[in-house]
Amino acid sequence: MRLPQVIALGGSLLRPEESENRKTWFGKLRQLAVHIEGNSRKLGIVVGGGLPAREGIELASNLISDSDRLDEVGIAATRINATIIQQILIDIGCNVAPSIPHNTVDAAQYFDQYNIVVMGGTTPGHTTDAVAISLARDCGARDCIIATNVSHIFDKDPKVSEDAKPFVEMTIYELIELIGTDRMKPGQSAVVDPIAVGLAEKSQINIAVLDGRDIDLIESALDGKEFEGTLVRS
Repeated sequence: MRLPQVIALGGSLLRPEESENRKTWFGKLRQLAVHIEGNSRKLGIVVGGGLPAREGIELASNLISDSDRLDEVGIAATRINATIIQQILIDIGCNVAPSIPHNTVDAAQYFDQYNIVVMGGTTPGHTTDAVAISLARDCGARDCIIATNVSHIFDKDPKVSEDAKPFVEMTIYELIELIGTDRMKPGQSAVVDPIAVGLAEKSQINIAVLDGRDIDLIESALDGKEFEGTLVRS
């Protein structure tokens, strides 16, 4: 039996700025789910909070100083986004787990009955990147796809440095040297969560980082084909 595959969908992919392309994006995501299921494969989808999470955290931060409590606000937003994708896939008849798991052990067990499991965040201090790596570990996967709104991991922030260079391939140790393994602040974002990188190194899980706005790239990576993005080998 094939082991499940896992992707982390950045919440940025569901942002209002993408509204013009959102219908097409969701349509292709449904086609991808049908493709995976039709080939008797299993897929775990971990969904980020994106703009709703950051707005909720910003609102709550005026009254709450505890970082774990602020993270709980962000986690709630991820589960709303996960429910949206879950219901979209259930609506077209996919064999999707009917509940949003609150931990990766329960999520991995759902694969005994369902082809697709959708979830959001779980624990304060862990972004959905870290959740996806944990789910990959718990269901025996050797790889995890992190689909975000950038094309690669860069040596510098491409938003502020015009000379930023993309990595096509790198080791997990090079990535740790680049971004570290420290916890990010609530609402903070990075191309890959440092906690997730530490978990991937410990569990020897490869990471593929790609632009999730193009569902075809996700499909190529899931199918084991060449894709435009960064491959991080553990």
